[in-house]
Amino acid sequence: MALIRFTNKGIYCEQGDFYIDPWKPVKLAVTTHGHADHVKWGNQAYLCHELTKPILLHRLGPELTIQTLAYGEEININGVKLSMFPAGHVIGSAQIRLEYKGEITVVSGDYKVEYDGISTAFEPIKCHTFVSESTFGLPIYKWLPQQLIFDQISTWVNDNQEQHKTSVLIAYSLGKAQRLIKGLSEAGRPIYVHQSIANLNDAFIRSGVTLPETIRIGPEIRKDELQQGIVIVPPALADGRWIKTLQQAATGVCSGWMQVRAGRRWRSADAGFALSDHADWPGLLSAIKATEAEKVFVTHGFTATFSKYLNEIGILAEEVKTQYGAEDDETEIGSPEKQVIKEGID
Repeated sequence: MALIRFTNKGIYCEQGDFYIDPWKPVKLAVTTHGHADHVKWGNQAYLCHELTKPILLHRLGPELTIQTLAYGEEININGVKLSMFPAGHVIGSAQIRLEYKGEITVVSGDYKVEYDGISTAFEPIKCHTFVSESTFGLPIYKWLPQQLIFDQISTWVNDNQEQHKTSVLIAYSLGKAQRLIKGLSEAGRPIYVHQSIANLNDAFIRSGVTLPETIRIGPEIRKDELQQGIVIVPPALADGRWIKTLQQAATGVCSGWMQVRAGRRWRSADAGFALSDHADWPGLLSAIKATEAEKVFVTHGFTATFSKYLNEIGILAEEVKTQYGAEDDETEIGSPEKQVIKEGID
């Protein structure tokens, strides 16, 4: 008995009559997280984790009908038991667990298995059917522990300061930016953030999330001040005039695509740091095996390669086409393999 099917509007649960992360307007959209490829404007109602609500309000406007759940809380929709569990992707990201007449399906959205110190840690959920992303579904993608990446960034910042350069990190406004703020706050340097990042930080703080102090970049901030700290801006500003006005700006791109050499040359950036909010190859495999799922649907990313490998190791898998991944935190910064280079949305 299938609990979900893939339609031209998105992932549909017929028994409950709702969609998960639909890309066309529907009556009820169950939302895994607030990235633009997973949540769209125009749905009649939204159901999401309580910490995703401020993101939806910020991005889609205040006139939304939104119901929220805490992790582990269960509701019944037309006989389908629905609950949410941590995906570890960004603050408030959730895996959607569906249960109907003993059948269990989990739609994971985007996820990562390494605890980042700010998002609730990923929790594997046993199920019959599991829907998994495959953004980095190739064996070459194996992340270093994030503390080593933060150490690399801190060393880079110190070197820049000795050369009187301003350190500018390119990172998506939702997820990556907050992770950098948390991970680099102990360095003792002021952290300056673009207004799009500051606005999201404010939304989180109003919802009770504790974040280290940052400084919003405004017209009152002198350019020479920035040289003493760390500057974080979204991808939309990477090639903008503003960075060119800084005193000897050095740019560092934070993305999983920086794992490969081609990614490090992205737009002539001075440095690349392989920091991703998606699971790497070992993380994808460990997460899927932990679910003990009988069937895995593989969405957005290296779907063909990853689903083929799962079948080869005895895990029944099928590649499915969705519209996810077109505007998320990694593809905006750019995939060197696919030559995907997009502007940020913030």
